[in-house]
Amino acid sequence: MNSTDWEILINLFKFKNITKTSNFLRISQPAVTYRLNKLEQEFDAKIIYRNKKGVIFTAEGEMLVNYSQEMIKKEQKIKGEILNQSNQVQGILRLSSSVIFTRYKLPSILSEFSKEYPLVEFDVNTGWSEEVFSSVHNDVAQIGILRGDYSFSSIKLPLMSEKLYVVSSQKINLDDLPKLPRIYYNTDSSLKKLIDDWWIGNYIEPSRITIKVDNMETCKEFVSKGLGFAILPNILLEDDQKLYKTPCLNKNGDILTRNTFSILKKEQLNNSVVKAFYEFLSNWKFQ
Repeated sequence: MNSTDWEILINLFKFKNITKTSNFLRISQPAVTYRLNKLEQEFDAKIIYRNKKGVIFTAEGEMLVNYSQEMIKKEQKIKGEILNQSNQVQGILRLSSSVIFTRYKLPSILSEFSKEYPLVEFDVNTGWSEEVFSSVHNDVAQIGILRGDYSFSSIKLPLMSEKLYVVSSQKINLDDLPKLPRIYYNTDSSLKKLIDDWWIGNYIEPSRITIKVDNMETCKEFVSKGLGFAILPNILLEDDQKLYKTPCLNKNGDILTRNTFSILKKEQLNNSVVKAFYEFLSNWKFQ
């Protein structure tokens, strides 16, 4: 069993599909199947069963997945410790970041960081904020950037605060919102709760959701075509002068805001790459 096997098992467990796994790892499907067969021979145990939807892992297979995850962590840790012996900041930064922050803010940050530390490589994964939290908690990522007020027992660095707006293609009165068509988008649980609590605190009637889409950017496009209003964070609206933005105010007259944080475990600062990025991020001027 080697590092290729670890990657195959971990990603097959994630995708539950051999085709998706082979595409993600850029390995042929026959090669993936061959390695799985060899592992079953090596451990004299059935690892997966196939069905029409994909694959199902046996208990023995899940044990090998857990083992693979631990081995990947140990390999990454020892590589980092060896690179840390050098006076230069070099190595791989394993970063997990929320989807929207990755789209609108992270490219500029990593570009400038690379100019200062050209020997650092990036391993970036994106997902919902709860997935970012889990990645850091489980040591899959060294540092995470998430949106929302998550409790974290170690280092939690505030990065930026963004306002939430009722967005529409034409000027509207907030008192009329329950009667107007709303475009709803899929997002992480913390933002859903923030918006739901604001709505409940301001309106008796539920919102009239007429369109549901899978992400904020698609939602914004529907709004721009006059198909309804949406409640969106300012990170999507900074360069848009065409849409009407009405602040979401609470009963005290304060604007509803959502915070973005960077989180990491304290021991990660022993890694020179993580420490350099943490300090760089601490000094970054967000607009």
